[in-house]
Amino acid sequence: MTSYKQLQELVAIDSPSGYTKKAEDYCFDLLQNLGWKPSKTNKNAVKCSFGEKPTLAIAAHIDTLGAIVTGFNANGTLSTSLIGSVSLNQAEGEYVTIYTLEGKSFTGTYLLNNPAKHANKNLGTTLRSIENMHIRLDKEVSSVDDLKNLGIRIGDIICLDTRYQELESGFIKSRFMDNKAGCFVLFELARKLQGQNAPVEIFFSNYEEVGHGGTCGYADTIEELLVIDMGVIGDDCEGTESKCSICAKDSTGPYDYEMRKKLTLLAEQQNIPHQVDVFPYYGSDGSAALRAGNDFRVALIGPGVSASHGVERTHKKGIEATIDLCMAYIETM
Repeated sequence: MTSYKQLQELVAIDSPSGYTKKAEDYCFDLLQNLGWKPSKTNKNAVKCSFGEKPTLAIAAHIDTLGAIVTGFNANGTLSTSLIGSVSLNQAEGEYVTIYTLEGKSFTGTYLLNNPAKHANKNLGTTLRSIENMHIRLDKEVSSVDDLKNLGIRIGDIICLDTRYQELESGFIKSRFMDNKAGCFVLFELARKLQGQNAPVEIFFSNYEEVGHGGTCGYADTIEELLVIDMGVIGDDCEGTESKCSICAKDSTGPYDYEMRKKLTLLAEQQNIPHQVDVFPYYGSDGSAALRAGNDFRVALIGPGVSASHGVERTHKKGIEATIDLCMAYIETM
């Protein structure tokens, strides 16, 4: 039975885009402990080849959504700017941690301005926007000077609590299954391929949520890029949490037809739970790689994730189906 300990450990490492060093080091050390020789790109993406002259890169992203301090309010609260497309309706009320340049950390809560029901008759109907929300620190502060005396600065990183839970039903609910569940798939590939010589490179990008994670840094010999990222679940999509979604097209355009065909036929032949799907509002490291001019064939698969960019949930069946489909694809090389 697959152990999900490494997924829980990776989720516990705060890593919004731009603040990913600890997550990078975790992936690097895990690969070293498995006997591989990982390296880092100039942008500090982690990559590892399982053989000489790899032609297939399999990528997932370790960076997540988050926020950043943009100012100090007169009442001792913090104003913010988002890192990536956080759903503010689902961030409201979330506990957060703020990290300073000196390594201090402070906890707080994301709130609407004037958040008390007994003081704000429009609480339920107010549009949640970054301009009318703030972070309430868990410190006795009531002025700008109080905030500055704590050592908090503009630019300090804000991380949302993940609330990871692994349930007996097989569900895993936590923030950032997009895309730490995909990173776990790469961990399992590294484990399954120990002692083998496969023309495969795995790649942990670190700026996907802001659009440039998968643009560069791959081995010069790569011909195909298989991106592992969350499968969309929603009214206009067909995927489920217990299947591996195979994306035919997202909002950036179609993925490589021949790769998608091969993945779909392999899933059918090997009875791997899957669903071919179209994602209406979505882009990936594969999209970024193509926009950057890489001459790759690109495909996208991943476990279905409910409530993306909010209170997410996936299922072990979907994660394991994604692992199985990756292995099936590798075995055809």
